[in-house]
Amino acid sequence: MLNQQTNTQPPNWKTRIATFLISQNLSLFGSSVVGFAILWHITLETSSGLWMMLITICSLLPQVLISLFGGVWADRYNRKHLIMLADGFIALTTLALAISFLLGFRRMELLLVASVIRSLGAGIQTPAVSAIFPQLVPKERLTKVQGINQTLSSAFALLAPALGGVLLATVGIVGAFFVDVATAILAILVMSRIHVERPQAADLAKSIWKDISVGISYINRHRRLRRLIICVLFSFLLIAPVFLTPLMIERTFGNEVWRLTLNEIVWSVAMIISGIFISIKGQFRDKTRTIAICIVGFGITSGLMGISWNFASYLVFVGIAGFFWPVLSTVQTVFVQETVSPAMLGRVFSVIQIIMMGIIPFAILFFGPLADIIRVETILLISCGPLVLVGIVYGLIERRDVSNKTPEMHSLTKEA
Repeated sequence: MLNQQTNTQPPNWKTRIATFLISQNLSLFGSSVVGFAILWHITLETSSGLWMMLITICSLLPQVLISLFGGVWADRYNRKHLIMLADGFIALTTLALAISFLLGFRRMELLLVASVIRSLGAGIQTPAVSAIFPQLVPKERLTKVQGINQTLSSAFALLAPALGGVLLATVGIVGAFFVDVATAILAILVMSRIHVERPQAADLAKSIWKDISVGISYINRHRRLRRLIICVLFSFLLIAPVFLTPLMIERTFGNEVWRLTLNEIVWSVAMIISGIFISIKGQFRDKTRTIAICIVGFGITSGLMGISWNFASYLVFVGIAGFFWPVLSTVQTVFVQETVSPAMLGRVFSVIQIIMMGIIPFAILFFGPLADIIRVETILLISCGPLVLVGIVYGLIERRDVSNKTPEMHSLTKEA
């Protein structure tokens, strides 16, 4: 049965979720600022592609590896406490790094070690954050709240690189470290004011590996959830427009810095507008159709980027793609939150996180060298076709199941 918190919330639920969003976006902002500061510090100090590869691996791989355990812990323990512990773990690591730099120990290897530890903390925290929303928000308000969260996240994502650069130029890398520590402490203090009960988990095994196996089996048994995971796998094709477009701008339109900056601004502003749209709309009744439309829409716009006739038209298509991205992410997340049993949410989100985080370095390793062989525009045109096809097939199959009133439609929420 569904946890009653998913449907019936106390009268003060708006205060609780507002407090939670403030806490998490403070934490995210601080982590983003220090992440950019570390990346740029390594770039300026080494000017080495090898070091860029190492910092990328150290920032992503540990998060992927720990996520399955993070999902189990999110289903076993109080998610609020898990989030606070992960935040504290990351803050202590950053503080130790700051003290080390102040004492004169400034070896690049320390940044790699710290990035590994911070990545492990993020891998524990992320499934718990995704799984806690239904405990704080009524089911019918999940989309609206996720839209507000997307707006805040996009706004902070727009500010973080600028602040990271300012801090690095004015107070140095150590100053950026202390900003992260301060925002983490504030996030923990704010989070401590929220009351969140431990999820009502049923039949948790003594073995963590058994719990992981149960979570994977849960996904395999349900066609709708399995289809969504397959769509997430195809997000491999979304990586090309996101990561290769700066290279395309430099090669096709010019290497002026303002072009690259404007590209990032248009993308971020479009995501903010999309988040506002989601929060105002408040609900997407047919979520699977919305997911399908977004995949098709993103595929078409990425293809249009590849045939842009000038920089202005390219920016228009970037803005449209940037609008689709938060809608797709939000609706996918809410679909899982509404459909999956609360006792399984942590494990399901950990699997999704592993796929999404694992795809990024694989896609970069694939598309990066490919972009040196063929034009980026050609890669965008080739990748848009499969994306559009995946969106159409996914939408048609889901619509068929809804029309046939497949018994499995509601079975996900009846199992724990």
